[in-house]
Amino acid sequence: MKDNLKNYTEYEKSQVKKYEESVHKETNERLSLKPEAKPLKGEKKPPARPTDIYKGKGRIKTFMSGFVEAAIVAGLVILQFVFIYVLSYRFMHSAYVYAAIEIISFLIIVSLVNGSKSPSYKMAWIAIIALLPLTGHIIYILWGRHGVNKSLDDRVLYFIRRGNNYNKKDDKVLEAVEHRFPAKSRMVKYLQNFDMTVSANNKVTYYDMADKAFEAFFEDVRNAKKYILINFFIVGEGALWDKLHELLLEKVKEGVKIKFLYDDFGSLWRVPKNFKQMLEAEGIEVAVFNPINRYISRLYMNYRSHQKILVIDGEIGYTGGFNLADEYVNLVNRFGTWKDTGIRIEGEGAWGLTVAFLQMWEVSKDKECIDYNAFKTPRKFEKNDTFCQIITDGPANNPRNPIESMYSQIINSAKKYVYITTPYLLIDDDMMKALVVAAEGGIDVRIVTPRIPDKKAVKLLTEYNYGPLLRLGVKIYEYNPGFIHAKCIITESCGIVGTINMDYRSFYLHYECGAFIIDPKVMLTIKEDILTTLGKCKQITYEEWQKRPLKNKLIQPILMLFSPLM
Repeated sequence: MKDNLKNYTEYEKSQVKKYEESVHKETNERLSLKPEAKPLKGEKKPPARPTDIYKGKGRIKTFMSGFVEAAIVAGLVILQFVFIYVLSYRFMHSAYVYAAIEIISFLIIVSLVNGSKSPSYKMAWIAIIALLPLTGHIIYILWGRHGVNKSLDDRVLYFIRRGNNYNKKDDKVLEAVEHRFPAKSRMVKYLQNFDMTVSANNKVTYYDMADKAFEAFFEDVRNAKKYILINFFIVGEGALWDKLHELLLEKVKEGVKIKFLYDDFGSLWRVPKNFKQMLEAEGIEVAVFNPINRYISRLYMNYRSHQKILVIDGEIGYTGGFNLADEYVNLVNRFGTWKDTGIRIEGEGAWGLTVAFLQMWEVSKDKECIDYNAFKTPRKFEKNDTFCQIITDGPANNPRNPIESMYSQIINSAKKYVYITTPYLLIDDDMMKALVVAAEGGIDVRIVTPRIPDKKAVKLLTEYNYGPLLRLGVKIYEYNPGFIHAKCIITESCGIVGTINMDYRSFYLHYECGAFIIDPKVMLTIKEDILTTLGKCKQITYEEWQKRPLKNKLIQPILMLFSPLM
């Protein structure tokens, strides 16, 4: 963190320190991390309150087994590249072979230009082919062309479509949306073409920090009666995991069914090698999404499940940016104060999260066939006009990616403002144009990104994208206290809260999820949090952007060329 703060003024440093201390103090007090007071003689020890959720201090623990497995996989991939290079070099002196390679390269470029991928993606691969004329086209044929993972994508699509059969459309709800929010019905209908059903009768609670979301989730876990579904990209051993693990073991004893799903790459270094077997021995069902050693030859290991889904009894569902690790709740300090957000949906919208979880579960378990009806709740929810539509996306949908399109549609639908929080801002020309057109049309467009990054190369690219946005009226702010990992986009009446970053990886390579919410009251709550956050941010000006260091100006255009592949 010290390195990242070296460009701060003394005043900014003092403000960051002051804010960090207040956040950590508030978190520790609310989550009862301070030592418990001993009861007086003859006095019974009071029962643990719902907020007494951690026993130990936060920690980041890594396991050598994960590093070894990653090193083996990386080594095998490198060997493939070496083999390709040696093979190409062997024939490079043959005029006929070289001519054939040039023709193939030309045909690949023609295919790319006429393909349905984004312009940024096309340019990245054309640059690779130009830089590596003897090997670039072979690399593209193996790992870059459309349909290279078709058999795998078809398998994922099969389970997604099977699950979508349980997303029954309700024409009465659609009519209610058209009556209450006619301008938003177009987006709802668009998503229904992807079998993403809109629901009414939802109570949505927004959490401005991840520790508050976990506090509520733990209380819901205590009250679970039938089942608990958990899906995270990152699971890291620490105080947060210790408490959840303790609660889950209590629910296993009570006969509650627990399904625990996590991404193999995201959790590779953070859990022991026998983590899955350990939980299964304790009575918890476990699935691992896309083990990294399974598809080395096709680099399908790059396709990850970035989803975060928590469901209790089919009645309550959570999603947001947070993962199951101590840094997300500020029990450890990695990049200053970590700000993450999420939502709790109590109502019919929880079923959409249930379906999304079960789809990825079936994908990960191969042969297990889920009875979706067993996870439905008979409960009738209080009627209201808070509409939710759970949206999911992933590489199996390429090139028709509804989440990226929804972001553009939300921007275009705004009447007054568009507020966005994202840890990464790596957008293509179409998304940039949507933001600029909104700003030039008088819409108040504001984007919040981190001041302190978790990935320096991505920070350089994020900063590079500021220029054309700032020049044409978009307001950009950097979160001074540390790292903002929150992912949301809102207007005055609708928005998305979920796992989606504004980058190529989230729009095309990862399986993501979020909740499209139509409710002005919920949007106002999120807006108030963003405005409060802006008070802790530094606004970036176009003049300041122009004065960025020369080394950044030199390297950023080069990095930008390869941004879709990062």
